[in-house]
Amino acid sequence: MKAKTIFVFLLVIALSFSVAAVAGCGTGQPTSLILATTTSTADTGLLDYLLPEFEKAYKVKVKPIAVGSGEALKMGERGDADVLLVHAKSDEEAFVKSGFGLERVEVMYNDFVILGPQADPAGIKGDKSAVDAFKKIADAGATFVSRGDDSGTNKKELNLWAAAGVNPVGQPWYLETGQGMGETITVTDQKQGYTLSDRATYLARKDTPQIVILIEGDRQLLNPYSVIVVNPEKHPGLKLNTKGAGDFVEFMTCKKGQEMIGAYKKNGVVLFHPDAKGETRGMGDYRE
Repeated sequence: MKAKTIFVFLLVIALSFSVAAVAGCGTGQPTSLILATTTSTADTGLLDYLLPEFEKAYKVKVKPIAVGSGEALKMGERGDADVLLVHAKSDEEAFVKSGFGLERVEVMYNDFVILGPQADPAGIKGDKSAVDAFKKIADAGATFVSRGDDSGTNKKELNLWAAAGVNPVGQPWYLETGQGMGETITVTDQKQGYTLSDRATYLARKDTPQIVILIEGDRQLLNPYSVIVVNPEKHPGLKLNTKGAGDFVEFMTCKKGQEMIGAYKKNGVVLFHPDAKGETRGMGDYRE
């Protein structure tokens, strides 16, 4: 895309942001918007909490489609969504660099944790390194349940296996569900195995699984989320709602949206930490 064209699109979105800010974070005519997002934002109830406020403020009806981040990005490439809410940073950056997205804007973060049975047959509890924990699981041949769905969580898991020097695919102890995080936690609980999960989804289901958090706090487990407006120039034959997508970015980064994200809790615990400046300030206190 030509630099001048990119500037024009970003200027249109910026102008919509400024108008919305003056009106108190919300304005516009009735419209519809397709949001492709990771399953964790749906499984935790965050979307059910945020979207009604956004729809009311901006007169937009949102159709959320919860899939893995990898599939959400593919939807953006095909022009099947107007805006993305995802957590696969390197892939997001490549998506924008390839011209499929206008800009990557970080809005919040939480972290990943390694879950497992209380008996902990691989002996990983309390380890400071997620990579070392993965090595122990492989050495013990302990059951590990993977989402195997090209999601942001799955990508992080595979990166950790690579750092551990282990190729788990095809091993008898390695199971792939091909499903979302909630379903994968359920299978892990049934198998009394280990898995990598975002903390928010685990906490949202904490009253049901018997598996527990064994590894947490490793800097490698930081999990930032961002929003990306799909570039309409890549899809001239489709009528993408770029204005509505820009409004969603504005809502997620404005004072009201950030306050709502920070106020959302399960069992008294904050599930997502607002981070509109993209600073990802440390690991945060997930027990507040």
